[in-house]
Amino acid sequence: MGLNLFWRTFFLLALLLAGSVVAWLQTLRALEFEPRTLHTAQQIASLANLSRAALVYSDGMARASLIKTMAEQEGVRILALEPQDHFELLDNTPLANRLADELKDRLGPDTIVAQSVNGENGLWVSFHINGEPNWLLMDRSRFSPVGERSWLIWLLTAATLSLAGAAAIARLINRPLKQLSRAANRVKDGDFEASHLDEEVVTSEIREVNIGFNRMAQKLAKLEQDRAVMLAGISHDLRTPLARLRLETEMSVSDEVAREHMVADIVQLDATIDKFLDYARPDHVTLTPINLHAVISSCVYAVQDYGELMITMTVPKELNVLADEIELARVVSNLLENARRYAKSELTGIAQVDISARGRKNWVLVELRDHGSGVPPEQLSNLTEPFFRGDSARTAAAGAGLGLSIVDKTVQRMGGTFALSNSPTGGLMAHIQLQRATSLADGQDPKQRLMRPATKRKPPQQDAAPVDTAAA
Repeated sequence: MGLNLFWRTFFLLALLLAGSVVAWLQTLRALEFEPRTLHTAQQIASLANLSRAALVYSDGMARASLIKTMAEQEGVRILALEPQDHFELLDNTPLANRLADELKDRLGPDTIVAQSVNGENGLWVSFHINGEPNWLLMDRSRFSPVGERSWLIWLLTAATLSLAGAAAIARLINRPLKQLSRAANRVKDGDFEASHLDEEVVTSEIREVNIGFNRMAQKLAKLEQDRAVMLAGISHDLRTPLARLRLETEMSVSDEVAREHMVADIVQLDATIDKFLDYARPDHVTLTPINLHAVISSCVYAVQDYGELMITMTVPKELNVLADEIELARVVSNLLENARRYAKSELTGIAQVDISARGRKNWVLVELRDHGSGVPPEQLSNLTEPFFRGDSARTAAAGAGLGLSIVDKTVQRMGGTFALSNSPTGGLMAHIQLQRATSLADGQDPKQRLMRPATKRKPPQQDAAPVDTAAA
């Protein structure tokens, strides 16, 4: 049925408790209600027989005194049965019928058991005294059949308390698993410190699971930290000799063409190191409200002097998103560089890019579209895979094939989604969906943010596209 663990446990417990209540009711009927009915019938029959014997063997004055004493002290009245009496039999329930049958067996087949006579309620039983029919009137409380409301109220109360207990038990069972699920999701997002589970719970099995999960999270955090330190060390150790090698190349190689090619190769190696570091960046980021128009404008400003790019931007100034400003700028810059490298027109040699954004309730959709030739449909699903490079990328560049992978991973880190598709009118479209923010954080000025990262730079000789594609 697709139920979660809480409701599945609750329904199973409720079914078990319902069966228990039904069994309890049947047991109560067998051991309490029916024996009580038979005992009541025996008492009524005995009372009728004793009253008959007392009245038959007493004189007139003693008979009147006996009838008065029985009415005052025992609540039992003896009245003459008249042919015109109008009576109403007991309710047609199994136990009421059983009481009537038992009294007929003891007092005679013509015995009448009624719940009212001539409009007067009570327990009425007919019997004969010296051949004359009479009524024996008793309080109705002497016989309380099972069909009355009291047992039904108790049954509903027991069922309600049982269901409440089932819900409490199901919640108690489900709570450790829900905590484990939340901690696992935090570990998945790279938040190792917030994923600590209670290691002092009473249940031994849950305690062992929590201890094992905490140790696993600690080891993963240590591995992540070691990876970051290792990559930082690799970056430092490689860039220093690369810088010396570039300086020596520029100073010692006399052939200008050869020197330019050697310098370009060194720049490419340095850019490849940057890509590996970007891809290995930790998954946890701090999201803050930022102005989308300001971030994209700064990225466009940084490449506005590129003769190979023509950018059209349609982004409302009031759109704010929850993101990391530096990470989002890296995403937009990578996509622009990807378009610059692989979406140039064969006629003009210029890559035309359209950037648009629109808000949808709690989300903001950003679309970046180039006007190149697009990519083969069968390659679209592979473009965000690490080290995958489309046919055009293989021949046009010597990058590592990590550009689009970095974009996809970065957007997911910020709680968004990234997708690629071919435009119906030609070219590749990048779709970025980010969480919408209602307002900017205190003290953040979109104009200041616009100018801070807007440093013009020379087009890099590197794999700036997350995944180099044919017309990415």
